[in-house]
Amino acid sequence: MSQSAPKVIIAGSGPAGYTAAIYLSRANIPNLLYEGLQPGGQLTITTEVENFPGFPEGVLGPELMEKLRAQAERFGTVIERGQVDAIDCSRRPFRVTAGEAVHEVPAVIIATGSTARYLHLPGEEAFQGKGLSACATCDGFFYRGQDVVVVGGGDTALEEATYLAHIARKVTLIHRRDELRGSAIMQQRALNTANIEVAWSRTIKEYLADDQGMLRGVLTASTKGEADLEIPCTGCFIAIGHDPNTGFLRSQLELDANGYIVTKPDRTMTSVEGVFACGDVQDPIWRQGVTAAGTGCMAAIECERWLGARGL
Repeated sequence: MSQSAPKVIIAGSGPAGYTAAIYLSRANIPNLLYEGLQPGGQLTITTEVENFPGFPEGVLGPELMEKLRAQAERFGTVIERGQVDAIDCSRRPFRVTAGEAVHEVPAVIIATGSTARYLHLPGEEAFQGKGLSACATCDGFFYRGQDVVVVGGGDTALEEATYLAHIARKVTLIHRRDELRGSAIMQQRALNTANIEVAWSRTIKEYLADDQGMLRGVLTASTKGEADLEIPCTGCFIAIGHDPNTGFLRSQLELDANGYIVTKPDRTMTSVEGVFACGDVQDPIWRQGVTAAGTGCMAAIECERWLGARGL
C-alpha cells in the first residue's frame, strides 16, 4: 500500500490498534497509527504471555507487540511515535491533533486502552513482572500452588480471588474496610471458598523482596490502629479498577459513568458516525489481549464498510 494521505487515524497501539491497522492496510485503506504514551500497550509490561493463541510455548509481551507492529508496517501502515491529543468530532472531516501535527480524515479508530490502578507505593515498579500484577487471568498460572494476595473489595477483586483459588495454594484478600463492596453472590462465593482468607481493615504498606528482587511478601498496616502484619506471598494482584484513557475525548463522544467509550450493541461504532472504538478503552469486562485484537478486527472491517458505503 502506498503511503498516501491517511483516510483513517488510529489512536493507540496494543493488540487492538495494531490489529485494526493490519486489517485496514490489507484492505488498501491508507491509515496512520499513533502509538500513544505506552507503545504496544499494557502487554509490554507483561513478561510471559501464555494465553494468546498461536504461541504454544508462550511469548514475551514486548516481543508479541513487536511482531504485531512489524506486521502492520509490512502491509503499509504508517506508525508514528506520540499520541493523539484531541479529536474534533463536531466537523467533517474529523480534525485530529497529535503534537504539532493536524490531520483531517473521514474516519477515526480509537484504541487508547485503559490503565490499571496501582497503589503507587515506593519501589512499586521494580516488582512489575516479579510478583506484582493487575490481571489474574493473565498471570495467575505462574503462581500454581503458591500463596498470593489480592488487593480490593469490589466484584473485580472477588472475581480475581475466586479465580486464583483454583490455581494457588492460598489466597489472602486484603481490604481496607471491615466489609466488602462486591455483590452478594460474589461475596458468598469468595467467602465460602476454603483457601480464601480475608485480611480485614488492612492496606499494603510495603512490598517485600527476596535476595533476587522477587516478591516474598507484603507488609500491611491496620486501618484500626492494630500492629503491622506481614503476609508471605509470591504474587500480589491489585484489583482496584482500571481507568480508560479517554480524557482527551470528553464532550466529543458518549462515555459511560466510568469513562469508557460507549459503542453500539455488538458493534464498534461510537455515538459519532465514523468514529470507532476497540480494545480496553470500550471494554470494562474482558480486558484480554485476544479480545482486544478481536475488536480491533471488528473496528477495521466496520470502518472499511462505512467508508465504502459513502464512497470514501
